[in-house]
Amino acid sequence: MSSKPLADRRSDKAFMHYQGTRREFWDRHAGRDRPGQASRYYHQRLTEVYGFLIAPGQRVLELGSGTGDLLASLKPSHGVGVDFSPRAVELARARHPDLVFTCEDVHELHFEESFDVVVLSDLVNDIWDVQEVLDKVAGFCTADTRIVLNFFNKLWQGPLGAARALGFADPLLKQNWLSNQDVTNLLKISGFEVISTTGELLWPIQTPLLGGLLNKILVKIWPFNHLGLTQFMVARPNPARMNLVPENEATVSVIVPARNEAGHIDDILARTPSMGARTELIFVEGNSRDDTYQVIVDAIEDSSKDGISVYQQSGVGKGDAVRLGYEQATGDVLMILDADMTVAPEDLPRFYRALTDGTGEFINGVRLVYPMENEAMQFLNYLGNKFFGVLFSWLLRQPVKDTLCGTKVLTREAYDLIAKNRSYFGDFDPFGDFDLLFGAAKLNLKIVDMPIRYREREYGDTNIDRWQHGVLLLRMVAFAARKLRFV
Repeated sequence: MSSKPLADRRSDKAFMHYQGTRREFWDRHAGRDRPGQASRYYHQRLTEVYGFLIAPGQRVLELGSGTGDLLASLKPSHGVGVDFSPRAVELARARHPDLVFTCEDVHELHFEESFDVVVLSDLVNDIWDVQEVLDKVAGFCTADTRIVLNFFNKLWQGPLGAARALGFADPLLKQNWLSNQDVTNLLKISGFEVISTTGELLWPIQTPLLGGLLNKILVKIWPFNHLGLTQFMVARPNPARMNLVPENEATVSVIVPARNEAGHIDDILARTPSMGARTELIFVEGNSRDDTYQVIVDAIEDSSKDGISVYQQSGVGKGDAVRLGYEQATGDVLMILDADMTVAPEDLPRFYRALTDGTGEFINGVRLVYPMENEAMQFLNYLGNKFFGVLFSWLLRQPVKDTLCGTKVLTREAYDLIAKNRSYFGDFDPFGDFDLLFGAAKLNLKIVDMPIRYREREYGDTNIDRWQHGVLLLRMVAFAARKLRFV
């Protein structure tokens, strides 16, 4: 908490002078008809990045909203802007009558409602007590709220000062020059954890071709990613501080895509554990050359367990099978269990716990931590998975060691959001793994790797073709770079 109680703020002469000076400054600069070229380009690029990070149709609160243009660009279902400049709020209400704007000091925020997203664009640069404001923000967050903020890179303190002195950049009052570590620490103290950090804008001047090369590509690559003019962070409330649903109250759906897996069906039925309030098992059979479908039907008839069903996909590929299974699922928690039994069903409860206790919002199985059984994965496949793990961790802006482990777990709510925003990527993924991973990364879900022991297949042959699918993985890399990184 802040070292000085809020009740004392109005008697703090230094604070009141600081706020008064800033209010006068922003009233004077609000809605200027002719902002500098660099300022226009800077805010245009901010709008593009925020539009990428925040999906439309959410409940969005922006602190330090100015004239409301950024908030309006996010197309919220319910948008609220807060600014302490009366002139800026007046202009915002006139420009965007469908949004709500209030004139208030962010140190004195009080809301009876919660929001899906809270935006602080260049605000931590300019406020008296960042921690006090973040403490206030925590009061109207849910477990699913995302804090999205940007702030000037401390490395640019000298160049920006020189640019303003020479008249090449708009004047500003004295700033808080905070490092990434400073902001991360302040978020942590106020009960948030950072999901991702990225630098933006190497070249803050609108320049054809060069601007796109530097600001959409080069700034995303090490070491230039540390040199961007502004730093973006996405954070979420620390689950340890939230009142989460008790894990035994969630229902579970285990989706089992099964192609040529007749020899594994009995083991899956016998070994899949019960989790939460209820566990259902959904088999999706697709285009098998053996009698997998009939074996599943017979096994269900002979089983004494409830909540077991089987469907046959009309499409092709594991991704299509998983989507069919999700459509039929009724659980709060959705799991994928590959029918080849290379991941033991007994491992599923640890995925369940990591999801329901808030450790992660997308739990991704990892086969590359523990030693594998001798024939579980060929050496070249192992090296390929290692390589792609490093590459995809950079692409997704979160550590993801193994993209192709079949076991992935998320909530029904998270999957519905991914499906709702699937049009951003289109139908690109026959595996199904990348559709989920890319969707989770785009929505800023917290991805957590779950190490498992990878076992040898005991029946049938693998459905993976090393070279064909290796080429497909390279295509996924190029696709992700275009859709998730170089934007």
